[in-house]
Amino acid sequence: MSEPSQALQAVFDHIAANEESFVQRVMDYVRHPSISAQNVGIREVASILVETLTRLGFEAEAVPTKNHPMVLGRREVSPDKPTILLYGHYDVQPPDPLELWVSPPFEPTIRDGRIYARGIGDNKGQHFAQLLAIESHLAVHGELPCNVVFLLEGEEEIGSPHIAEFVREHAARLDADLVVTSDGPLHDTGLPVIMFGVRGVAAFELRAKTASRDVHSGNFGGIVPNAIWKLVHLLATMKSPTGEITIEGLTEPVIAPTNYEREAVSRLPLDVDQVKAQLGLAELDEPKDRAYYDRVMFHPTLTINGLHGGYGGPGMKTVLPCEAFVKCDVRLVEPLTPEYVFEKVAAHVAIHAPDVEFVPLNGMLPSKTPMDSRFAEPLRQAVVAARGVEPLLYPTIGGSLPDYVFTKILGLPAFVIPYANADEANHAPNENLEIVRFIDGVRTGAAILTQIGALR
Repeated sequence: MSEPSQALQAVFDHIAANEESFVQRVMDYVRHPSISAQNVGIREVASILVETLTRLGFEAEAVPTKNHPMVLGRREVSPDKPTILLYGHYDVQPPDPLELWVSPPFEPTIRDGRIYARGIGDNKGQHFAQLLAIESHLAVHGELPCNVVFLLEGEEEIGSPHIAEFVREHAARLDADLVVTSDGPLHDTGLPVIMFGVRGVAAFELRAKTASRDVHSGNFGGIVPNAIWKLVHLLATMKSPTGEITIEGLTEPVIAPTNYEREAVSRLPLDVDQVKAQLGLAELDEPKDRAYYDRVMFHPTLTINGLHGGYGGPGMKTVLPCEAFVKCDVRLVEPLTPEYVFEKVAAHVAIHAPDVEFVPLNGMLPSKTPMDSRFAEPLRQAVVAARGVEPLLYPTIGGSLPDYVFTKILGLPAFVIPYANADEANHAPNENLEIVRFIDGVRTGAAILTQIGALR
């Protein structure tokens, strides 16, 4: 294990001396609601962030978009130093259902070594740790080890609808060498992780309509086509019982994992029986022979999110439904795009059920940074210096983040290094962040700045 340099150790000592103050300050920060879906508190929190960045010597502003503003700040140290772009989001999920919270969601409370509040894990506590890491370097050394760009989004929790447009328009102001996002959870064991990619997503609806109204299932059964059956039969042509997606051409472009990725996956801790026990599963989904991490990293998925139509109330109602719709999503791996998936699904529907309406919804591109990137080793060293253990390396994760705007629009390597505990309950009642994880995050952020600053 590498020992922190004398300069970094001084920063760590400062962080240790200010732990109590840092905890109180992050609690003060998350006390301010910023619910993007309801436009509650967004501009107030954006103003707080601009003031914070300005106080830290950044040129900062809240840049308008067609909806919620982006907070953008930049601090230049030297043109000879590398530039790191730190991304996060200041918007949070609605706190509902309120009755399930032990303490009010916007009245941060400490219980058993954890801070409970909406947004403390996702993502306010994590990017506030980055801000405190910057502040700590400045307090100890008077300057940062590298140039820093800070981008904080106000629409991540509603799908990041304007970030691509923003990044294209402001590419010059976002000029950097790499991007680091601190979002999401650590491994279940508490071990730190470095993630090199995310899957994308393409969501769509299928809508079936037969008669002009619902009819009696006895009088018209076998005469009037059933809208739900129409969708069921169509869905059965899209995925086989053995778990293979059978939409023609959809999976053909998928790129096989590299040797680096295979090797990294082989080192990831895994107890499949424990996973099944936690989820109450007797078995994993098909295909039976597909490795666990292959399922969430290297293959696209087709999921039925909900099938709606007919009668769903108590008792029986012998009705034959004339309308039905289903919502689906496809998780994307490289080099699939939402447009490509929509094209293949539309063609499949036209062949198998031409009277069913295909409705494309939202989409997000996948993103992947090569695991042999020149920034991978200094980031690993930073995590080791801060945490004292080796991080787990994830070639990609199953979920989706807007990393594609950095890798595909700006052409930058992008990494996700989360700080939150695995049971942070983000998006749920009683969202929380372990205090020790928060302080670990400040330390890790400080170490990242040091390691990147040491590069040519």
